[in-house]
Amino acid sequence: MSMKLAGVAPVAPAGKQGRVIYCFLAALLACGAGAQILVGNPADVPSVSAGTGPCTAEFIVNDASSKPVFDAKIHTIVKYGFMSKRDSEVEIGTDSNGRAKIEGLPEKLKKPPMEFTIKKGDATQSVTNDPAANCHPTFTVTLGK
Repeated sequence: MSMKLAGVAPVAPAGKQGRVIYCFLAALLACGAGAQILVGNPADVPSVSAGTGPCTAEFIVNDASSKPVFDAKIHTIVKYGFMSKRDSEVEIGTDSNGRAKIEGLPEKLKKPPMEFTIKKGDATQSVTNDPAANCHPTFTVTLGK
């Protein structure tokens, strides 16, 4: 007994055309997944590495009304090597949540503390840390009056 349904076309076996469409869709899906990996998670905190040790410093920068400051520049000079004769300048800007992280800071300093300068426009604030006492500090900084 054979039944025909109105408006339904018979399904043909997936020949060469079906394989081409399948490969196209698989490639499109793979490219989309790759783009998502490259874009990254927007919740990631921007970071930069000084490449001189295991310590980090995290920053949360707000204005006087406790709102996050976007693109506040955090700057430090890392001294390292024999008699601290070598130095490396490190600078990073905060994200839209006012956050940034500096990695790869030295664990021991010849002349502690390490100073970080945070600046946005005319507002400037400095914070210090001795990594021997606290290797992973988090600073909450308020810029402005």
